[in-house]
Amino acid sequence: MSEAHRDYQGAKIGMWLFLFTEFMLFGGLFISYASYRAIYPAQFHHASAELDVFLGVANTLILLTSSLFVAASITAVQKGRKNLALMLLALTIAFGAWFLVNKYVEWGAHIRQGVYPNGPLLLKRPSGEILFFGLYYVMTGLHGLHVLAGALLLAFMLVLLAKDRIRQDDYVKLENSGLYWHLVDVIWIFLLPLFYLAA
Repeated sequence: MSEAHRDYQGAKIGMWLFLFTEFMLFGGLFISYASYRAIYPAQFHHASAELDVFLGVANTLILLTSSLFVAASITAVQKGRKNLALMLLALTIAFGAWFLVNKYVEWGAHIRQGVYPNGPLLLKRPSGEILFFGLYYVMTGLHGLHVLAGALLLAFMLVLLAKDRIRQDDYVKLENSGLYWHLVDVIWIFLLPLFYLAA
């Protein structure tokens, strides 16, 4: 019985094309942010001071570490170390969940203070601050959805790895999933200075 055809190169090219569309999506939002910040620099700076820099930096470290874990899990698969790969992939997912919990705590604090889109307290503020928090919720919320999607994707890869559907000689699915996870990390690295370190 002949082995099924595997188009690894096509799968990788397809993944890079998909990632390019994601960059285009966030690129448009980054341009919108830059445009409004140029109009309201002082108000963006004032609104940024209300964000929790500690949580922003902590989430950056969490995602950077998770990217290290997923890269190491791919290397472990390549070396035939399945149990190590499973552990590292599980840690990646756990760190993604940790990121989302932190974001939930942060959003919850703002919402309790009345700072949320179309909130009566937010609408009393200057236009620049309203725009800042609107972009903050849209961009970090969209990023959070990508983190959730990435964690679910990696959970599916974990199942495939456990069932030997991902192996030393067939790991392109995990490699592409890792690329997606790195995209999530890179986008957050841009979001951190835009919102938490705006000066």
